[in-house]
Amino acid sequence: MAHEPSSRPFGDLFDALKGGRITRRRFVESATGLGMTLGMAVYCADAVGAQTPAASPGASGAATRPTFGTENQKRGQGGDLKIIQWQAPSQLFGWLATGDKDNLGATPVNEPLMYRLPTGDLIPCLAKDVPTVANGLLAKDLTSVTFNVLDGVKWSDGQPFTAKDVVFTINWVKDPANNAVTSVVIDAIKTIEAPDDQTVKVTFSAATPNWADPFTGSGTGMIPAHVLEGKGKDAAQAYGQKPIGTGPYKVDSFTVNDQVIYSINDNYREPTKPYFKRVIIKGGGDPTSAARAVIQTGEYQFAWNLAVEPEVLKAMVKDNTPGKLYVAPSTSIERININFSDPNKEVDGQRSHFGTPNPVFSDKAVRQAMAIGVDREKIANTFYFGGEDEPAVANILSGIPSMESKNTKLVFDTAQANKILDDAGWKKEGSVRKKDGVELHITYATTINSVRQKTQAVVKSNLEAAGFKVDLKQIESSVFFDASPGNDQGNRHFFNDLNMFTSAVGAPPPVPYMGRWYAGPKGENICQKENNWSKDNFQRYSNPEYDKLYDEARVETDPEKSAQLFIQMNDVLYNDAAVLPLVRTGTKVAFSRTLNDQNLALGGFEFDYWNIANWNEKPAS
Repeated sequence: MAHEPSSRPFGDLFDALKGGRITRRRFVESATGLGMTLGMAVYCADAVGAQTPAASPGASGAATRPTFGTENQKRGQGGDLKIIQWQAPSQLFGWLATGDKDNLGATPVNEPLMYRLPTGDLIPCLAKDVPTVANGLLAKDLTSVTFNVLDGVKWSDGQPFTAKDVVFTINWVKDPANNAVTSVVIDAIKTIEAPDDQTVKVTFSAATPNWADPFTGSGTGMIPAHVLEGKGKDAAQAYGQKPIGTGPYKVDSFTVNDQVIYSINDNYREPTKPYFKRVIIKGGGDPTSAARAVIQTGEYQFAWNLAVEPEVLKAMVKDNTPGKLYVAPSTSIERININFSDPNKEVDGQRSHFGTPNPVFSDKAVRQAMAIGVDREKIANTFYFGGEDEPAVANILSGIPSMESKNTKLVFDTAQANKILDDAGWKKEGSVRKKDGVELHITYATTINSVRQKTQAVVKSNLEAAGFKVDLKQIESSVFFDASPGNDQGNRHFFNDLNMFTSAVGAPPPVPYMGRWYAGPKGENICQKENNWSKDNFQRYSNPEYDKLYDEARVETDPEKSAQLFIQMNDVLYNDAAVLPLVRTGTKVAFSRTLNDQNLALGGFEFDYWNIANWNEKPAS
């Protein structure tokens, strides 16, 4: 008898995995064949503890970081590695970073317990093994995890790295006095202890599918207890100028917002690494000049984040140019954020107070008109690569197929935007609308680069066609991504009606990413003066329906149920017009043809320099 085709092919596949009827490898291969990304398929396998424990780097048959050509090299034989990072670091303490530029600057020095490969696989770094249910280190209900840290690791100042440093790191980050950039996942850690120098035991307040997040990822990493324990903010600021790490490099000199020079960490544990004697990260200029400095002149070997119009980049590359361009899809979303508080009113000594509604954007009709009044397709296809690499998007959660909502539409309709505002009582007085004495007059801020300024121009023109008055602001990235309490132009203070930048969705399930719209029971996740502007929800958005879904999603261990919860959260934001996603931006970098590009290992889960210990050059032909 013939069988009817299944109406839930992934569900049947997942049930087979849970029941032990298929291997993890078979599951991943079949799930990707159904259209799931490899990273998501790996996550689903991990969620039921079916993962074979990842082996140490270099082990046969296991997920590892790429190390091509490193076996016979000599430490430091490669001379200088010159990176042009047009948004230069402002400080080098990753846990205090509010923009990628600072995390990037910290990456050559700091290391986490684990990394994620571009495929989504977890691999060990300062941990001996990746915890799994199979190896007994991860609780089946995802409420606790144990890490065994590497023996014999030293900080760059020669002091031993131990489990106590891991405990110190988490406790330091959780302490509100330190103003660390934290998340609900770190907040979910109930206890962390080190019963001995090589063991870390962690318990969570509930089942935590994102148990790995606080211990994973370049740009943050572990903090040396012997340097900061018992010290205050002055010590943390000094550490941000010259951090102590376990990574392949140490900081020789640092000029804020200009240049960092790194030399080899003589205590780095792998004797043939790193290949390059020095790393120089140079800031300044703009993305276009950075691209030229790698592709055309060969002055630098790597350029990060090339936010440049496609035709400009493509015109630079020839068969004989010193560098080449790399463009690939990612899960990063360029978006316009809406300030739900009033940036022009001061309450209790602070602007944009959570309790003062934005006089314009507290009206849902205004948000809806903006959502359909902006031509996202024009932005994606003119200033980005468009197509599959950089498409216009309606969803704020995009790039993970199983979590991509099909309940939304990408609409551009100026006439309908005008009708929505007419019906809501926003009447035109001249070219600008007013309602109850409030003018439809807004400020719209972003960082300085040509693509963002051209995007601003399109958005301004679109919105003014609907009766808005739009004032544009451009802010230096070093200021925009600085969370210092006195910085009134920073993105977390958000003293404008709108701002615009990119954030990566990250590894699934995207609990930290979607936490940006989570308020919490008493608004504790709202970014405010009381928490030193360190919390995730800087838009001051509060929606009980969204919060309820989020609370369920962050403890849901079944991938199918988890995916549905995240789709529902996306749809709440879409239906409430709570944020305006524009483009799913791709990874765009340039690198020298002399570099062994296999070891760059660029992907959506780590900062670009995460594998810099293994960066090297191709053999001379």
